Amino acid sequence: MTQKKRILLIEDEEDIAALIKLQAEISGYKLHVEVDGVNGYRAIEREKPDLVILDLMLPGENGLDVCRKMKNVTDLKNIPVIVLSAKGEEIDVVLGLELGADDYVPKPFSPKVLFSRIKAVLRRGKEPEKIAKALKFSDFTLDIDRYILRKVDKTIPLTLSEFGILRRLVSNRGKVLTRNQLLDDINNDDAFIVDRNIDVHIASLRKKLGPTFDWIETVRGVGYRFREEFSSTEK
Repeated sequence: MTQKKRILLIEDEEDIAALIKLQAEISGYKLHVEVDGVNGYRAIEREKPDLVILDLMLPGENGLDVCRKMKNVTDLKNIPVIVLSAKGEEIDVVLGLELGADDYVPKPFSPKVLFSRIKAVLRRGKEPEKIAKALKFSDFTLDIDRYILRKVDKTIPLTLSEFGILRRLVSNRGKVLTRNQLLDDINNDDAFIVDRNIDVHIASLRKKLGPTFDWIETVRGVGYRFREEFSSTEK
């Protein structure tokens, strides 16, 4: 029998915690709840769960501090984190993602949507790390060594910045990336870009990829996500 994945929820709102706990049972996960940042972090150290759901606004110690401490500890830094955030906390969401959180879900949210994100994050964590020579999506192939994007047999010209942004997005399918994160891996000899200029490059990429290409999703106030490709048999 497969052992249930263990999730630690750090959330001080009882109604939200109850909803998540019910959905966890329905979805086949084992859930433990802590209601403040101090005891939440202690539970992370003690339990080393498979995934942490972390509210940002917590008594005792806020979610950003908990995330920061986790990502600075060797035994804890690879535990996936999904951040919960209320409307108006966009800057905190950005900081959480840049500290190493894997995804975020804004409040109010659907428990089913939350657990679909959990499933996606845990699936990504099981994929073996390897340096890809080519990244494929839809009808496209991104040739990493040759800095070429092809659609079937047609080559689509990209600037170095566009190539770097697309490579980072495709390599992190399903994960929200902030604008600053998209700057990290860019070999930027063709242009000077900072923060919001990323939006210009995304617009250019979308135009080059075609009017029906909708895989690059805008996450308002935060950044971008390259949506995951699911097989027709996957729910």
